[in-house]
Amino acid sequence: MKNALAAFLLVLAAGCIQAGSSGMMGTPVNTPSLEDLRAEFDSNGQMIFYTGINENGDWIQFDGGPGWIYMHGGACVSCHGEGGKGGAVPHMCYEEAPSITYNDLTMEEHDEHAEGEEEAHPPYTDETIKRAITEGLNPADEKLDPCMPRWETSEEDLNDVLVYLKTL
Repeated sequence: MKNALAAFLLVLAAGCIQAGSSGMMGTPVNTPSLEDLRAEFDSNGQMIFYTGINENGDWIQFDGGPGWIYMHGGACVSCHGEGGKGGAVPHMCYEEAPSITYNDLTMEEHDEHAEGEEEAHPPYTDETIKRAITEGLNPADEKLDPCMPRWETSEEDLNDVLVYLKTL
């Protein structure tokens, strides 16, 4: 993916594929096929990161997160950006999305503070990254920002996302 607009358009198109949407007045939306989406990404983890849809065409379900994500679809890239570095304040949220690059999450000098947290939590591990994605908890068992959705994903898809995060 070369820019955020392309990623957004893929998420939007993927939402149309998932919902079987049609355009105004019943005109079908010209969206890429699942095969086209698969060809656009190097891995299942990258496809999930950018679209919220896995290589089987299944939309990854979630709880929580900002309201717009339910209406317009969403994926990791929607808040954390193409390189996973975060820094932007997602629409309807109050804090910057943090970096989720593997290096930033696992470094010893991790200094991210959860709301109300006085000290930095321990670095993430593979298991605590997975728990953050699915349960919304940091390595100190404290809740992440409510804007972070709790993704309901298979272990295989979760592992694929983790492998992709390691490439960022």
